[in-house]
Amino acid sequence: MLELFATTFVAGLLYVFIPGPATLAALSLSAGPGRMACATFLTCHLLGDLAWTILAISAIIGVSQAGPLLFDVLGLTCGAYLIWLGIKALRSHGSNNGTIVDVPWKSGLIFGFTNPKAYPFALAMFTAVFARFEDAMTFQNAVPLVLAAFLGFCVATLGVVFWTGLPLTRRIFARHSRLITRAIGVVFIAAGAKSIGTSVSNIRLRA
Repeated sequence: MLELFATTFVAGLLYVFIPGPATLAALSLSAGPGRMACATFLTCHLLGDLAWTILAISAIIGVSQAGPLLFDVLGLTCGAYLIWLGIKALRSHGSNNGTIVDVPWKSGLIFGFTNPKAYPFALAMFTAVFARFEDAMTFQNAVPLVLAAFLGFCVATLGVVFWTGLPLTRRIFARHSRLITRAIGVVFIAAGAKSIGTSVSNIRLRA
């Protein structure tokens, strides 16, 4: 069982460390307003990660299964939000240290709970992790597994706050804040458009 929980912990680390829009937002915050703003954003984002992980692990052990319509709606919501942030970044003139997230805690919650990729990604990752431990996939182990994943999330979050707030990172961002912010804006718009496109396609297929 120790191997299972250790593997789940590592999966939690990778879940956070793999770059995405939230990582770019964290970089913007940590290199701009500072590590406290970044930590606030990621802590609130962590609540969404935890919720999706609980759903994923519950689905794997057969306790529950979320419907696809939920993720299509979230895809539209998250896509629109990312596009809005992207447009805001492109229109930035370098003010506010290039930061495109005005309220870290609010944006963290929105990112965490509306990301339609969070559940499928968590489901795929933890399914691969648990493949060798099929006999241990019981309701009794659900809570320890979630806690192991959550501990991985927390450690990885500290790591992200650390590297994004390094003096070198802050100097590079300060020197090229306008260019980096606009590049982040392009990525956000592309990710938002893809999210909306995927959701629309899924809805049409089921119509």
